[in-house]
Amino acid sequence: MIFTSMLADTTTESLLDQLPHILLDFRQMSAFVDDPLIMARAEGVRYWDYRGKEYLDGISGIFVANLGHGNRRIIDAVKKQLDVLAFAPPMHGTSLPALELVRLLRQITPGDLKTVKLLSGGSEAVEAAFKFTLQYHRQTGHPSKYKFLSRYKGYHGATLGALGAAGNPLRRNPYEPLLPNFLRVHPPHCFRCPFEKTYPDCDVFCARTIEDTIRMEGPDTVAGIILEPITNTGGIITPPDSYFPKLREICDRHDVTLIFDEIITGFGRTGEIFAAHTFQTTPDILCVGKGMGSGYGPLSAMIASDRMARAFWGDAEAGLEFSHGHTFAGNPLSCAAGIAAVTQMLEEDIPARARLLGEHLAQRLEGLRKFGIVGEVRGRGMLRGVELLAPLGKRIGQRAMELGLILRYDPDWFALAPPLVISQEDLDLMCDIVERAVADSLSNP
Repeated sequence: MIFTSMLADTTTESLLDQLPHILLDFRQMSAFVDDPLIMARAEGVRYWDYRGKEYLDGISGIFVANLGHGNRRIIDAVKKQLDVLAFAPPMHGTSLPALELVRLLRQITPGDLKTVKLLSGGSEAVEAAFKFTLQYHRQTGHPSKYKFLSRYKGYHGATLGALGAAGNPLRRNPYEPLLPNFLRVHPPHCFRCPFEKTYPDCDVFCARTIEDTIRMEGPDTVAGIILEPITNTGGIITPPDSYFPKLREICDRHDVTLIFDEIITGFGRTGEIFAAHTFQTTPDILCVGKGMGSGYGPLSAMIASDRMARAFWGDAEAGLEFSHGHTFAGNPLSCAAGIAAVTQMLEEDIPARARLLGEHLAQRLEGLRKFGIVGEVRGRGMLRGVELLAPLGKRIGQRAMELGLILRYDPDWFALAPPLVISQEDLDLMCDIVERAVADSLSNP
């Protein structure tokens, strides 16, 4: 009776009273409660907040909703699965939807990346990749390999292991000291090269320094290197085409596991199914998530090469199995969402659409050069960033929000990554708002 009364009294006002008691991501709540953003519904490429204000979704929620909001095909698939099986015992077995999703993934992954560990989120996939790599080297006679390289400005998740690989001090420093086996190298930031070199005359010096680091640390101690093909938190940092083939050669030479964090770049975002296709380089491990389920269920995966996976097969008593698991990993509902999302992506050739619209988006963003503050427009497909010559990114992003567009922004850059199903008309509308936000930010310093 008490609980029934409590539910009956629930109103919007009573829910707003709960704002001081919730913790949101990377957000100072004392400021948020004064002007909260609370979404009430979404459809296509649009959100509406609880007050009824409309927003264009310029970053696919957070690089997740590749196939848009209110996607009936995916919603119906999850509803159908809910009537059949909502949870399977993960320590004892799996489910048919999980196997169907694995079958689909194995069809689209490059090279011999055919062994799949289903998980719930990007951080879990990264953690699994670290543990899989360490266990692989131990079981193949190289137990001294325990160090990982990552890149400055990179970000791989919020759990402590994944955070140890982060190259962003604002995300990492509050929790230090973290795990001691992570070393960082500089990213291929050609516009602001930390080595003060110019591509292509540099012969991809930033990749060659990675080999120097491996040699100085001792190849027998370096287990792997993790990186985002296109670095999000640094400002959509996009490497030159020759970067990854050179890095692949370096990793092969020193038996270092190459891990691609494609949580953001996967499932059509860069104009190919994976950025591994875009940059024509196959890693040893692929971490995927976000667009994999398009936001309709918590879903991610670590996909390893069959070559590495063979080290985990043997007699049951040998203890070679992968010692890792999560309660909701491979959940049937999430897998149903993933099956529907991946199938739609393939049937409608969503990556090709991302390539076409991505070029149009890049051209529109290049048009901002007339304001004299654009240093570089970069990215691939429908993941595009604008490097600024003045620290106006936060002002531009906030003004865009006022005008009804959600961007990803930092002081020195901003980015657009809308759902891949967006129409050109809506994409142009987003770009019109960006242009007005830039103009307003310059006229009202």
